[in-house]
Amino acid sequence: MSGIYAKSRDLFLDTVNPKDYVQLDRVSTIYQDLKNSIKKPLKMILLYGRPGTGKSMFLTKLFQDLQRSQKIYLYQTPIIDESEFLKTLAQDIFATNFNGELNFTQFMKIVQAQKKNSVPVVLLDEAQLYSESLMEKIRLLSDSRTIKFVITLHKTEGEDIIAKEHFQTRIWESIELENASSTELKIYIQKKLMKANCFDTANMFTPKNIKKIYSFTNGNYRDTNKLLYTLFDIYAVYEKNNQLFEIKTNSISNKFIDMAAIHTGLIDA
Repeated sequence: MSGIYAKSRDLFLDTVNPKDYVQLDRVSTIYQDLKNSIKKPLKMILLYGRPGTGKSMFLTKLFQDLQRSQKIYLYQTPIIDESEFLKTLAQDIFATNFNGELNFTQFMKIVQAQKKNSVPVVLLDEAQLYSESLMEKIRLLSDSRTIKFVITLHKTEGEDIIAKEHFQTRIWESIELENASSTELKIYIQKKLMKANCFDTANMFTPKNIKKIYSFTNGNYRDTNKLLYTLFDIYAVYEKNNQLFEIKTNSISNKFIDMAAIHTGLIDA
């Protein structure tokens, strides 16, 4: 098993890479619903959920899957300045460079001067970081049907973002992402490892291990990734120091899961 723990560890790096997408039945159904929504004559599509439920992964995979068949643009990092946001859209979508400040009226003139062969799709991640003023411009653009937007937003405790006034009349489709169930979490962990041919470590997880991991992460994918990265890092340290003989390697130690949870801040020491 030389190097297997370090390899397993690196599979759980906190990155957004479509290659890391793990197919779960419920998640795959939701993703297909999102792809189907793109084909509908919708003004705006909202993808929402709590942090760590896979919104950024969905957008990135959607971009990768559709970029060869239609005009689609992904903005993972919010462009906060309104003029810079409009100038970026003008350049990326319409190949138009604009010197100086670009306001909404000027941008709409650029849009109206284009041939309307198809409606470009713009994917905006972390849209809760945009100002109310800029969100209003995005809503006006979606209302004009010149650009279709798919936006992600965080769902916060005690607040259903669907009820926010400025989304009620614009969004025709909303898709919520949720944490994995305990059963889904087991499949997620094992599939992620087996995709990389880490069969030995995939088979180390017992039902008690999964139950403990779920108790710490509540099925949140980001928290699970952080926990497992740290867990396999502990094993990698033992392997590097030739100390594997001191621990069981046919199953995961629940004590190591506890240590990883403490290290990642999921529980207090």
